[in-house]
Amino acid sequence: MAEAHPADPGHEGHAHGPGHSHAGPGTDRWRIATAFGITAGLFVVQLVGALWTGSLALLLDTAHVLTDAGGLLLALVAAHLSLRPPTARRTWGWRRAEIVAAALQAGVLLAVGLFVLVEGVRRFFDPQPVASAEMIVFGVVGLLGNVVAMVVLFGGRRSNLNLRAAMLEVLNDALGSVAVVVAAVVITLTGWVQADALVALLIGALIVPRTIRLLTESLSVLMESAPPGLDLADVRGHILELPHVVEVHDLHASRISSDLPVLTAHVVLEDEYFYSGGSAEALGRIQRCVAEHFPVSVQHSTIQLEPADHVEPEVCTPHEH
Repeated sequence: MAEAHPADPGHEGHAHGPGHSHAGPGTDRWRIATAFGITAGLFVVQLVGALWTGSLALLLDTAHVLTDAGGLLLALVAAHLSLRPPTARRTWGWRRAEIVAAALQAGVLLAVGLFVLVEGVRRFFDPQPVASAEMIVFGVVGLLGNVVAMVVLFGGRRSNLNLRAAMLEVLNDALGSVAVVVAAVVITLTGWVQADALVALLIGALIVPRTIRLLTESLSVLMESAPPGLDLADVRGHILELPHVVEVHDLHASRISSDLPVLTAHVVLEDEYFYSGGSAEALGRIQRCVAEHFPVSVQHSTIQLEPADHVEPEVCTPHEH
């Protein structure tokens, strides 16, 4: 539930709920750090393996490992930076860094994924020799490393979203390693070299859509779009149904980071109610409404209350100064 901090009539009120505690994201950092160390090591090993064997599937899985290592690094950095309090210059702290890094990461992986998809089609019709025995070795090493990382993360998977996301990243890596091993075994037993290109195409088909979703969501946050699942028309309607509310305007909602939605609004109250001191009561009702009545709980809302006879100030143009 949002905690209402009433302001003087006509001024702004802010709600800050328990969702803004900075203790959660910083917990279990050692788990994320360990998983990151393992994944970064796997990236180096698999990159050497991809260059050595000439396997396109192993190369794409290596790119996948790099992305997941970046995701784990983001989780680790987010867990660390989230402990830093806001400053006068960075009023939201470093929460937005998560989104910028995710957008860059998604852009790089999308380029790599599309390249490998095109190259996979070319190699399917014009197969290149690969060292299948070495592919098995590097695929098994990658799988074992992912299993160890999953064991490390498993114990803290329920403590926060960072760890749950990290667990999914490592699980995806493990599936990629299994695919590489399967392709290598098929090539070794049958000599069908196209299995490498086929597995690369399958991994790419799994990675590219996820990458596009990540890039789209990141850009949506940067463009300050309304949080998914929060219908501003519905929000406006709910607020208008509250007692003594006459009008709602300048209603905006966005996200500072993936888990921090914010909302601002100007709410017009009946003159008699506003001037009789009912603003504090109205503020509490509005902030509880946006925090409790919608699929996306907005624990940080800024509400400006106005009387019906309030006249918005005119915006001065430069030549008027």
